[in-house]
Amino acid sequence: MTSITPARVRYAPSPTGDPHIGNIRTAIWTWLYARHTGGQFIVRLEDTDQTREVPGSLERILGSLEWLGLTWDEGPDIGGPYAPYVQSQRLDLYHAATDRLLAEGNAYRCFCTPEELDEMRKRQQAEKRAPGYEGRCRDIPSEIAEARALDEHFVVRFKVPREGSTTVEDLLRGPVTVENRTLDDFVILKSDRFPTYHLAHVVDDTAMKITHVTRGDEWLPSAPRHALLFDALRYPRPMYVHNPVILAPGGGKLSKRHGAKSALEYAEDGYLPDALLNFLCITGWGHGDETVMSRQRLIEVFDIGNISLAPATFDAERLNWMNGMYLRQMPERELAELFARRLEIDLPADVPRPLDRSFVEEFTPLIRERIELLTDVLPLVDFYYQSEVPTPPVEQFLTKRWKDQATAAAHALGAAASDLDAIGEWDAETLEATLRATATRIDAKAGDLFSLVRLAVTGKSVTPPLFESMVIVGVGPCVDRLRAAEAAIRAVA
Repeated sequence: MTSITPARVRYAPSPTGDPHIGNIRTAIWTWLYARHTGGQFIVRLEDTDQTREVPGSLERILGSLEWLGLTWDEGPDIGGPYAPYVQSQRLDLYHAATDRLLAEGNAYRCFCTPEELDEMRKRQQAEKRAPGYEGRCRDIPSEIAEARALDEHFVVRFKVPREGSTTVEDLLRGPVTVENRTLDDFVILKSDRFPTYHLAHVVDDTAMKITHVTRGDEWLPSAPRHALLFDALRYPRPMYVHNPVILAPGGGKLSKRHGAKSALEYAEDGYLPDALLNFLCITGWGHGDETVMSRQRLIEVFDIGNISLAPATFDAERLNWMNGMYLRQMPERELAELFARRLEIDLPADVPRPLDRSFVEEFTPLIRERIELLTDVLPLVDFYYQSEVPTPPVEQFLTKRWKDQATAAAHALGAAASDLDAIGEWDAETLEATLRATATRIDAKAGDLFSLVRLAVTGKSVTPPLFESMVIVGVGPCVDRLRAAEAAIRAVA
């Protein structure tokens, strides 16, 4: 097991749109680690790339965390002891760190134009050399660079040592060593005076006393650069945890078609937050044979060191199965309330709101075993809310036993309507007994008659239990729908 010393960890998204599902998985693991160790989970907005900012992103990011139940202890909306938690409001800190690096000879001003840099890249490609800045401005005397900076645009680059190697400790991989000569002098402050991610996160993680940095393994090649920055600024290094990616089924980049949606899109599509959290947590991490685990159980057993180094595959079928398990495990009244809230979103506007909760409780036990997503509810129960159900096309009735038997099918529906209209008790047992007797009387199999009645009453061939559904619909509407279907078939017989 990894240490249970309280961890200070952060989730630091950029406001460039909704966070993708891999990013959200990292947030879940980070949050679970904080809660498991009794530490703090911090949200920090990394908005130093102002050109890519998307309006409303912060609200969607925080909304995603809130929906998933990933409560934060410090952040841009609630503040904290190391505020502000928005990088564009912390520029003075980055400028101070840059000035210190310049003064101590660990950074330099670079005056290369975009055209010169483009020419450099093209030459490297032609010569089949690794891309990277070649250090053209590295040795400009500092007094000359300062003078030029008064009139010329420049960026500030970190001066990577040309000799030796740098080793980074990764919690999952152990020591990762890179030869310094393979690293170029990277930009830490852009010409607009905004820092790059390299500098900003080093300064902020130190100021906010972050103990562990969790992020995607696409950042692993940059980790030595960051380690050099920490060392040059004489900051203590945090422990890095570079998570593997989530792949699409069959390998390759996860696309929208395979599940690369935002958390809020999953909410709109009928998933439960606990189910998505559980699923993403165990996609690339595990605890023995346990699969469906409560939030509290995940907090208790989560060991960040058990994250697999192998890329995980996104299994949409498993997610749907898990979501169905969570739904079916809910107490019936709680589930009915969930159904009601979803139906208030999905039902047509002409259905009065708020929905009658007692009515929803009537059909909840009929459908709870049939659903995986909350979006499955409406197609199963919409006919309960319709005063009139349009009669399906006649050809839908005339299948199997009733194929080429339009007159017989119409007669069967008429007989069913007459027998049902005459009974005194409208309960499931009486309805079934009555229709079985009708089938015997007209010399039909009960199942064949039931299929006609189901289609006429509900407008569908697959529904919740027929007789319980007829009880909910009521005697008048059921008889009317049977008569309408009978008339429609006789019209073409």
